[in-house]
Amino acid sequence: MEFTAKQISDLLQGTIDGDPGTTVNKLAKIEEGTTGSLSFLGNPKYIEYVYTSKASIIIVGNDFVPENPVSATLIRVEDARGSFAKLLEMYNQVMRDKKGIETPSFIASSATVGNDPYIGAFAYIGNKVKLGNNVKIYPNCYIGDNVTIGDNTTLFAGAKVYSDCVIGASVTIHAGVIIGGDGFGFAPSSGSYAKVAQIGNVIIEDHVEIGSGTTIDRATLGSTIIRKGVKLDNLIQIAHNVEVGANTVIAAQTGIAGSTKIGKDCMIGGQVGIVGHITIADNTKIAAQSGVGSAVTEPGQIIQGSPAFGISDYRRSYVVFRKLPDLEKKISELEKALAEIRQTIS
Repeated sequence: MEFTAKQISDLLQGTIDGDPGTTVNKLAKIEEGTTGSLSFLGNPKYIEYVYTSKASIIIVGNDFVPENPVSATLIRVEDARGSFAKLLEMYNQVMRDKKGIETPSFIASSATVGNDPYIGAFAYIGNKVKLGNNVKIYPNCYIGDNVTIGDNTTLFAGAKVYSDCVIGASVTIHAGVIIGGDGFGFAPSSGSYAKVAQIGNVIIEDHVEIGSGTTIDRATLGSTIIRKGVKLDNLIQIAHNVEVGANTVIAAQTGIAGSTKIGKDCMIGGQVGIVGHITIADNTKIAAQSGVGSAVTEPGQIIQGSPAFGISDYRRSYVVFRKLPDLEKKISELEKALAEIRQTIS
């Protein structure tokens, strides 16, 4: 799609220095701008590129005063970075604005599909599925029986949702996500392990985003629940009957064992491991690569380490840990000196 400087300026409530009829059809970083591209100056370190960039339009702050000639048309706004972010979001929405039902795809006769859907090729929509309005199901997705998906939710290519799961409105599920696979439930039986049937489901509330390759297991009984506004990175494992509180964010490669309850507004770093059947209080921050083996009962704590404990104590302990080779050397020297003193006395 092509836009003029005037159209963009009107959208951003900016002012134009240059030709209002200048057109662009793509976005680019300011140092990589080419003819027909739109860029922005959001950091003073990149001012030099305003004068050398070949971008056709550059968004700048109202306080920008050029010291050399600028070939690009400038659009002046209050916040250049924020305005460009707004354009990125709009561009993203346009790029994802797919509609229609591609073939071949399978939609069960008992399924209900809302208005303006997009269902990509080779998608499977099972019995009694309920899809809200403006739902987008990309190619090779699997939606099991009795699944409900709310308005404006998007499932990217290859996502899988097992039977009976419930997904809210305005949810984004990226490629390769698996929702509702069996929880890891086995009972020891005469030297082997008997599988415990996992008959619960997964509930994903509104405005959740789930990164590629993440897996969320169905509950043994009841529901595994991801509350409103949660953001999950790629490659996260959430086990059966876990509950993740509202607006919590979790970074990649974290694993949460069964029946653990994570509070709201928590921040969990990458490669964190959390044992099962514990509670993590609201507003807890867990540093990357920590191992949490016991409940966090006091809200607002910052913890680190394996096993994890208060970050201030961890940092003091780590200072001592790094000095252990020197301390060991000093102890050996003291032991040697003490042995020589004892030999002299005796």
